[in-house]
Amino acid sequence: MNPLVSVIIPVYNDARRLRVCLNCLQAQRYSPFEVIVVDNGSEDLAAMVSAVADCPAARLVCETLPGSYAARNRGISVAKGKVLAFTDADCVPSASWIEAGVAALRSHPNCGLVVGAVEIVMHNPQHPVELFESVMALSQQKFVTQDHYGATANVFTWAAVFEQVGRFNPALKSSGDVEWGQRVFAAGYAQVYAAQARVQHPARSSFAQLARQASRHAGGFYDLRCRQAESVWAGNLAFCKLVGFHLMPPVRFAFKMAGHPELKGVREKVKVVMTLVFVRWVTVRTLVGLRMGGVSERV
Repeated sequence: MNPLVSVIIPVYNDARRLRVCLNCLQAQRYSPFEVIVVDNGSEDLAAMVSAVADCPAARLVCETLPGSYAARNRGISVAKGKVLAFTDADCVPSASWIEAGVAALRSHPNCGLVVGAVEIVMHNPQHPVELFESVMALSQQKFVTQDHYGATANVFTWAAVFEQVGRFNPALKSSGDVEWGQRVFAAGYAQVYAAQARVQHPARSSFAQLARQASRHAGGFYDLRCRQAESVWAGNLAFCKLVGFHLMPPVRFAFKMAGHPELKGVREKVKVVMTLVFVRWVTVRTLVGLRMGGVSERV
């Protein structure tokens, strides 16, 4: 008998793409499952209510504490499933997404985390940002095998794992999946990559969107490594390391892009390298602002 799966989706001001995600979930080949949409303070709550109403398997709950990890914790608190699956409102799950994720979870002894593939979809492949996104796509296999976590755009776990290691850190507005996944690994659970459990994610298409993402990620790493450091000295050292890394010229990255098989010609390779320079500039600016008393942005 299949276990009940609770799919948890945090959302903030994105009713249009949420509808697409929910439509794809209704086409899942797996049964039984429920969908918990957690609104995280959207300006138009009525739009969220309308989107969820069109999906019989879904229900809407609200979390007022800003941050997607606080929202996911709210979803966990009301979930009924033995299996918890996480994706985002702007993701498009394949029809076999739940089926493949649960199969991987059940087929590996002591499995605490299944990480599925995230495929980047481009609309303008020649735009520097979309080229950069395609090259720097969420490498879920690398995340789970080398860094021991998975991006919550596509993650499966047992509800019992949260009972054992605790929920996401609600104070983190980014990188909460890193911190939680590494707790799962430290507790001795197996972590598995499941390529068949696929979701698609649209590439960002403007420098403004990329800057917001870079700023959010910088805030997440700052909160994780600097604000949560064991001492003031350790926090200062972590800050200097973060800033120093992003101030370094991306020479190794440039050499890597020179031989990248999917980049055609010098022009595409230069676009990608210069976009990374832009991301690093935004990151340093954000880190300095946070060090001067700023607050990390919400996701």
